[in-house]
Amino acid sequence: MHSEPTMHDERSGAIRAGELGTLTPSIPGLPWPKPWMRAGAVRVEQALARLLPTADGAETDLIAAMRYATLQGGKRTRALLCLAAGALSDAPAAALDDVGAAIEMVHACTLVHDDLPAMDDDVLRRGLPTVHVQFGEATAILVGDALQAHAFLTLAQLDAPSDTRIRLVRELAQAISTEGAAGGQALDLALVGKRVAPERIIAMHKMKSGALVRAAVRMGALCALPENSAHDALYRALDRFSSGFGLALQVVDDILDVTEDTATLGKTSGKDADAQKPTSVSIMGLQASRQLALDLYRDAEQAIVPLGPRAQQLEQMLQRAATCLR
Repeated sequence: MHSEPTMHDERSGAIRAGELGTLTPSIPGLPWPKPWMRAGAVRVEQALARLLPTADGAETDLIAAMRYATLQGGKRTRALLCLAAGALSDAPAAALDDVGAAIEMVHACTLVHDDLPAMDDDVLRRGLPTVHVQFGEATAILVGDALQAHAFLTLAQLDAPSDTRIRLVRELAQAISTEGAAGGQALDLALVGKRVAPERIIAMHKMKSGALVRAAVRMGALCALPENSAHDALYRALDRFSSGFGLALQVVDDILDVTEDTATLGKTSGKDADAQKPTSVSIMGLQASRQLALDLYRDAEQAIVPLGPRAQQLEQMLQRAATCLR
């Protein structure tokens, strides 16, 4: 059973689209500076509220916790990247909204599991108690499992040709596999307390967060264009763009962890240092990390120059992300 978006509710986590701006962190540049970004975030939020099951009459907290984990606003960076790449390939807006929602379900899954006591053991996410704090650890584990399942159900039921659905499922699965988020999280845990080379940190970031960014961009294009020889140049450009963007996103996260306070971030600041986790900042230093992020953003920008004006929305996503370093 599905529902339309409702007012924010402490149990369900549902919000009305017009309230989105009140739920984002106050870090400069993170709200939606372009009208298409706000409109896209609203549509994805509405798709999430529609696609997730409702908690009406439920005997457990599982569904309420799923909605709490997912419908709490946020930057929606991955979904907006999907929409931007989809606009470049003229993909249908309705399909992009649902694909963006599926990506956000998986992203929420990774955050819920990342916050667990056995992982990063964090108590705040987007300024609210983390799912395991609010609903209990066992429910939080099940929330991550269920969100992942619903993401793939969304893609399987997409109003699109079967070969398109298969490509999208494969892309998202690879992003969270041992080659992606799961492998990256395992490496993150394995490196705690160790002094490692910058290359190891970069490899971990590319897996843990970069892989889902890459998938988001590719899935937007895949909604309309298969990856074949006719579109080889497009996918090479998108892969280079998402490689730079995704890695920069995590480097900036490392920077903000040591430069912003908990109230601004909406999550516990200084957590990585306290946990003795190696980050780009702890290994390279703050200034070198800033320069690396800027270099990565520039490389991502150069990657989409050959795509011309069609890539304007991807360029605007870069500009939005880079404001955090000003």
